[in-house]
Amino acid sequence: MRRPLLLVLALGVAVLAVASIPLFILYDGDAPAKADAVLVLAGSKQRLPVGVDLVERGVAPVLVISDGLDPRWKQANRLCRSGGPKVLCPRPDPYSTRGEAQMAARLAEEHGWDSLAVVTSRFHLFRARRLFERCLDADLAFVASPQPGWRLPLAVVLEWVKLARAELQREC
Repeated sequence: MRRPLLLVLALGVAVLAVASIPLFILYDGDAPAKADAVLVLAGSKQRLPVGVDLVERGVAPVLVISDGLDPRWKQANRLCRSGGPKVLCPRPDPYSTRGEAQMAARLAEEHGWDSLAVVTSRFHLFRARRLFERCLDADLAFVASPQPGWRLPLAVVLEWVKLARAELQREC
């Protein structure tokens, strides 16, 4: 009785591992030409340089740093405190990717934005796109930032759990 259960479990893990490759490891981001704003999602310090680079290259005139005033994020703190009107640093509520999508929808409405470039980690692109498309009626581009390889296995496992939750809660 135990052997078939282990076989089913091993097969399930193998299927998830294979499905993870296109969804979280090789999933390709977009190359935005123009946007009204660049939004850097919270959660990884590697995302901010990508967002800053997009603004510096003229992709968008506004940089939005989700939870940029978090005291542990020194580089974001400096930009938020000295950035003037072209840097916004709101904290999403709820503090989640869904909350960031809701925050982006509010900001887009307030500022009249029709397009947004969203920067997040490659493993997070698929789920972020699904959530943001539910909340925003705007042109969305998703840009991948680098992620340390040693964190990838745990990140992929957590992404599966969070994706399942996101699919069960279909609203914005």
